[in-house]
Amino acid sequence: MLTVLGIPVSPALLERWVDWLAPDEQPFFVTRKQATAWRLETDDREPRREDRDTYWIYAIDAKASRAAWLTEAAYNELPRPTRAGLVRAQVNHGRGSVPTVRRWSGVVGADVRQADGHRFVWWKSLLERPREILPQIVSEDLGPSRHREVRTWPKLLPRVRELAGTFADGSGPNCFGTVMAASGVEGAEHVWMVREPFEEWLAGHTERGGSDDVPGTVFVWRDAGGLVQHAGLTIGDGWMLHKPSQSWKSPRKIRTVAEVKRATRTAGWRLERHRVLV
Repeated sequence: MLTVLGIPVSPALLERWVDWLAPDEQPFFVTRKQATAWRLETDDREPRREDRDTYWIYAIDAKASRAAWLTEAAYNELPRPTRAGLVRAQVNHGRGSVPTVRRWSGVVGADVRQADGHRFVWWKSLLERPREILPQIVSEDLGPSRHREVRTWPKLLPRVRELAGTFADGSGPNCFGTVMAASGVEGAEHVWMVREPFEEWLAGHTERGGSDDVPGTVFVWRDAGGLVQHAGLTIGDGWMLHKPSQSWKSPRKIRTVAEVKRATRTAGWRLERHRVLV
């Protein structure tokens, strides 16, 4: 079976990855002036959670709040100068999944020169070899899960071993739900766990304190305003379970406590520890 970041990936999940990276219609963000100049129709449809993470919709420049949803056929029908301007605009507006031709032309071929020759967008026609391409995209900027190196799994956290080294079924499941599920909250690993229920669980099922080298210490990172931003859970022997983000690319993985601390270090954030009550 295909493995990505040390984690098995089924053919069904790989097929879903293809659809999340290159849906049949994808959003192109434009200003009013650009929409008029390029004769693009825009709409305010609600994107899927996977679209949100693939295209970094949360990071789009506010001036480009309009989205033109195009199929590959509609995109290819645009004049090449329009395609070039549209793709460059996506980079300028902060949209994700606009890779460089230099990075991918040797893998995908000449079809990546679809716009200005420097940047392109993914379509399913470019993903005929998904086992070669998707693992590289999913692995970008992420270290592997080290769950196979764990020798002793903690009995007080019965679901950690089940969750460690797995991908979620889509975008949404996040670090908060992962910590709660590993601590015994049934189904928490499947939902987008927002701050309020996580804070309620933290208040009712943990106490301040804990040690980095024993199982059951919840690491909680808060920003300067006190809002919880990330969480992880120690499992003993210097290991920690965490999910880096809510994205479909982000696995529930085992890393060392030191690795998670380094990866999560952010200006203005402070770390506090809580001990899971058993």
